[in-house]
Amino acid sequence: MTVPAITRRQQNLEQVCAEARTCRRCELYQNATQTVFGEGRTGARVFFVAEQPGDKEDIGGRPLIGPAGRLFDACLNEVGIKRERCYITNAVKHFRHTQRGKRRIHQRPSTSHIEACRWWLQQEIDLVEPRIIVALGAVAARSLLGKPVKIAATRGRPLEFENHIILVTIHPSYLLRLRAETGFERERSMFLTELTKVAEFECGTET
Repeated sequence: MTVPAITRRQQNLEQVCAEARTCRRCELYQNATQTVFGEGRTGARVFFVAEQPGDKEDIGGRPLIGPAGRLFDACLNEVGIKRERCYITNAVKHFRHTQRGKRRIHQRPSTSHIEACRWWLQQEIDLVEPRIIVALGAVAARSLLGKPVKIAATRGRPLEFENHIILVTIHPSYLLRLRAETGFERERSMFLTELTKVAEFECGTET
């Protein structure tokens, strides 16, 4: 896939969002309902990057509002992070899926999709200027770090990368898949511990 040439960077988030609505940098727009851009405010200290919109997000036009998003919100509340004070986005802005009857089944974005969407993600980061960027899952981590990342080897440790602090952790959808299994509480506890570190950056009490 050939990525269309970059035009120019925009001056504020509203302009970037407006331009992203007509994005044709990869083919995913063809079967998606809409571009799902990030939400939050310029100057947010905490910047979360998830993988891509799911079915609910594709319809609703907002990031992390489906089942994984509700679990994510509950975990944020538990550690004292207010969602409205953060910036939340996806590494890939369109929903990649396959149709099975009436259901739309999630498909992982390819490397080319991740690369095509880095243009939007980088502008979001540059305009928000967060204290810490949290990669929720391997796709987000790859987009931010520019290479494949093993979550188990990197999660929970703040990394300095290109003048940013990045913390890699799991995507909340992973916890949803574990809910009926014995490892759920352990993984949830680890996720909360990592979010507590994020909360310290938000408050300026990180060590």
